[in-house]
Amino acid sequence: MLFALGFLLYLPADHFDDGQSICLSVVLFDMECYACGMTRGIQHLLHFDFAEAAAYNKLSFVVLPLSVYLLGSGVYQLYRKK
Repeated sequence: MLFALGFLLYLPADHFDDGQSICLSVVLFDMECYACGMTRGIQHLLHFDFAEAAAYNKLSFVVLPLSVYLLGSGVYQLYRKK
């Protein structure tokens, strides 16, 4: 997980902006789900581009901090056991 976070920080903010969606609800039903745009939103949020992140998915403002907290909690518990 830490490697994935570091890799996302290394990539430019607009790396995932182009291309067709791979979301099944978009591909099969032509409807966006609650998670559509989450990767692009989090990528822009990691690069402090808040307006673009909100344009892609407003839930990225909840998912990213929660993911960082859960990752940090898991790492803390792992080191606490040793």
